[in-house]
Amino acid sequence: MPKPRRNRIREERIHNEIIVDAYGPEEQALGWYYYPENKVQSPFTARCIVSKVVSPLRKGEAVEVRGLAPEIPVPTTCWCSFAGTAAMWPCHSPN
Repeated sequence: MPKPRRNRIREERIHNEIIVDAYGPEEQALGWYYYPENKVQSPFTARCIVSKVVSPLRKGEAVEVRGLAPEIPVPTTCWCSFAGTAAMWPCHSPN
């Protein structure tokens, strides 16, 4: 399935919906944490878009996202399965 075109108007609307009541970076991060919880159903497949030192994934590799990590300590991680194991890794956007 081809990747859909980027829709900047839609992205701006979603961004504003997520951070509308946020009073700082921590509240914005929590807004981004809770948004997919209500909009995205797990599991789903995501693709690594950037290699990071803290992740065994390489750019282009796919993982099955089983759900979001607990809010504490880091709200920007996902539970993923990769190569038969389950772990938490930083995630930024599902592909």
